[in-house]
Amino acid sequence: MGGAVSAGEDNDELIDNLKEAHYIRSDLVERAFRAIDRADYYLEEYRDSAYKDLAWRHGNLHLSAPCIYSEVMEALELQPGLSLLNLGSGTGYLSTMVGLILGPFGVNHGVELHADVVEYAYKKLDYFIKTSDSFDKFEFCEPSFVVGNCLEIPPDSRQYDRVYCGAGVQKEYENYMKNLLKVGGILVLPLEEKLTKITRTGQNTWETKKIIAVTFAPLVQPKQSNGRGKSVPLPIFEVRTLQDLARICIRHALRQPMVVAEGRTKRRVSFPGARAMHRYGPRFERRRFCRRFYRQCVNSVVLHDSMIPTPAMDECHFPGGVEEEEEEAEEEEDRGCRRAGEDLPEEEEEEEESTTGDEEEKSKGGCVRPEPPVNLLRERILGLPLPEPLKMYLLYYRDK
Repeated sequence: MGGAVSAGEDNDELIDNLKEAHYIRSDLVERAFRAIDRADYYLEEYRDSAYKDLAWRHGNLHLSAPCIYSEVMEALELQPGLSLLNLGSGTGYLSTMVGLILGPFGVNHGVELHADVVEYAYKKLDYFIKTSDSFDKFEFCEPSFVVGNCLEIPPDSRQYDRVYCGAGVQKEYENYMKNLLKVGGILVLPLEEKLTKITRTGQNTWETKKIIAVTFAPLVQPKQSNGRGKSVPLPIFEVRTLQDLARICIRHALRQPMVVAEGRTKRRVSFPGARAMHRYGPRFERRRFCRRFYRQCVNSVVLHDSMIPTPAMDECHFPGGVEEEEEEAEEEEDRGCRRAGEDLPEEEEEEEESTTGDEEEKSKGGCVRPEPPVNLLRERILGLPLPEPLKMYLLYYRDK
């Protein structure tokens, strides 16, 4: 199954082709696909075929076509903190991508029929955690796998927000699959030669949508022993230790400045006039902040230590927040200052001149600032005043 899009030269080109064909439609799914190189889940001698939109099988190992995984990821409507059960988890490729979206407080479980495939999946998971730069760019929900037939899960097992089955489901097992789902949850599975999305809208009500035609190998029937099948317990849901929670929080706190620096998110600045500053750019922001600070100094007569601007002031919350009336008043005052020929302080003028020089140098093709390290989170952790064993724990003992 596959062949819906052109082959790529590398993982990014494959994702570009999937986007162009509208198989990948959301930024969240795109980021997850780009973060994990599909070729890493192939055997070394078959890596040349990794970027074709085709399924791959070798012995018990199997990967669905990229276009199928794209439709599955989009249909699951994943969000941080949800729980997912992957039936027929295989190499762990899909489960690892899902883990990048679920985050550290999600649940990411898989059931796989073959023990050698589970061993292979854990090997690839360990390789991803130890070597991939993407691991430090996301908050990850590590998948857990168990060996067994997914049709032998006890009926009183826990239910999940999201369930995906990677094998063709016979019609008589449709209700069995539905019972694994929480109310409000989504089940995606191949049913009657169609990739199908089923949403549980109530205790006994469902909405069904056919997505695309697919061809999957059917589910393997359980082997009966003395008239009874073997029960397959799902992975244990473990509460995180305080030590693990502390590591998650520290990495999250250190990652925040990096995310802002890369321009991925915009942090709300809560002192007066912040919204207007963003409208006029960094140079206007510095000028306005300098003038407002100068007025505060004049009004209070005495300069207190708490009024000295620091790099952390963008996180401080000044009384009053951001109000449109105050912004308009400040803009009017700025216009009056310009008409009166008000000059900036010498330090601010020097800063503006320096900025202008940087812009001119940049326009000429010069290098204004050195490029930041490839992995900023790692650099920040290594720069902490902590013992080396604790730093390595925060890095998940990653070598790279």
